Amino acid sequence: MQIQLKRIYDPVDQHDGHRVLIDGMWPRGVAKKDAHIDDWYRDIAPSKDLLKWFGHDRDRWEGFYDAYRKELREGDSTLPQTLREHAQKEGLTLLYAAKDEECNNAVVLRDFLKHTR
Repeated sequence: MQIQLKRIYDPVDQHDGHRVLIDGMWPRGVAKKDAHIDDWYRDIAPSKDLLKWFGHDRDRWEGFYDAYRKELREGDSTLPQTLREHAQKEGLTLLYAAKDEECNNAVVLRDFLKHTR
């Protein structure tokens, strides 16, 4: 299963495979026609309350990681399976807007997809 993470602002690459935006809101400064996304799964994004609590504060990373995994487990079970299928067939790029490339929802979702069935 090939899953890579990329900021929506990064250039498109021929090896991106299926490109999916996983944020709940459209990223600032990106025109939809220029985004080169295959899907936008708003429903797989962390809840607004969780994002507000996290605030991209690295001191809250572990709590965010655990809480978002719980939301993923309790949410729509078809979306993770659909993403896994894309990852296995053509590769998957999870697109996100956060500036922090190490502590963001894409990291949690990638780990969830790889280690949970």
